[in-house]
Amino acid sequence: MPLTEHIYSVLVISATEKFAEGMLSLLPESTYSPVHRASSINEAQRKFLERPYDIVLINTPLPDDFGIRFALDASASKTSVVLLFIRNEIYSDVYEKVCDYGVFIMRKPAAPQTISLALDWLKTTNERLRRLERKSMTLQEKMEEIKLVNRAKWTLINSRNMTEAEAHRYIEKQAMNKCVTKREIAESIINRYK
Repeated sequence: MPLTEHIYSVLVISATEKFAEGMLSLLPESTYSPVHRASSINEAQRKFLERPYDIVLINTPLPDDFGIRFALDASASKTSVVLLFIRNEIYSDVYEKVCDYGVFIMRKPAAPQTISLALDWLKTTNERLRRLERKSMTLQEKMEEIKLVNRAKWTLINSRNMTEAEAHRYIEKQAMNKCVTKREIAESIINRYK
């Protein structure tokens, strides 16, 4: 089964124009759009508040902060995958600080082919996050339905003197007879006995 082609929003954070321009050359618009740039952590924070980004690329250090705290915060957003570019001599120290948070790091300077490979990994990770988010939403919806059905059961117990088992069977039977979900029956019961 072929993979569906997705478009990824990107935030490139770098104080140096050379790095930002180099990244832009590796981010074709057919796959990465929009691509926004920031030259400081403060500017990146403002942009991040305006919209979520699928991929965040941070060239450390930045004029107002090194970038680790922002990387951790962006990574915690559930939708963003973060790659920190750091000097080779501090790789181990930075890795210790960010590895548990799912932040990727890369030694710099890095060859364009290596960065392209890393971008593929970031896209793969982002797709995994998207699937997990959809699964999480499905679980939340199911939990909401269970809460709603339980409220409807208690409404029937209090209003029609049914037992819990009778109320449960009533909701299931109504849903089957009317070819609707238990959620819809629960909502109608709750609205009817308000």
